[in-house]
Amino acid sequence: MQLLGVRAVMAFVTAPLEAAAWWSSLTQAPVQQAGAFAWLELPGGTELGFHPADDERNPLNGNPVVYWAVPDLESARAALLAAGAVHHRGPLQIAQGRRISQLKDPVGIIVGLDGP
Repeated sequence: MQLLGVRAVMAFVTAPLEAAAWWSSLTQAPVQQAGAFAWLELPGGTELGFHPADDERNPLNGNPVVYWAVPDLESARAALLAAGAVHHRGPLQIAQGRRISQLKDPVGIIVGLDGP
């Protein structure tokens, strides 16, 4: 499986737009928003995202989910599942030609994949 670099870091918060605005004031990166989700595109291409917390899937102030850019989401997902990870969420289509998926590794860390 090929990891291309960190694509996104996702934080789970009660007020995504407020969190994004605070980070925007520090980084000067403009806030982008789709529904309840807000994010910044930082220099170098890393996305800093803020998603509404969800007690079932991603609790408030839980560990951020790091999304690895991959060249093929399905093959990367299959490799992680074969290595002992378990399905957590997705795959979800989030933009044209871009999908994400979350898996939980054998010690409980949620891993994000981001790719075509």
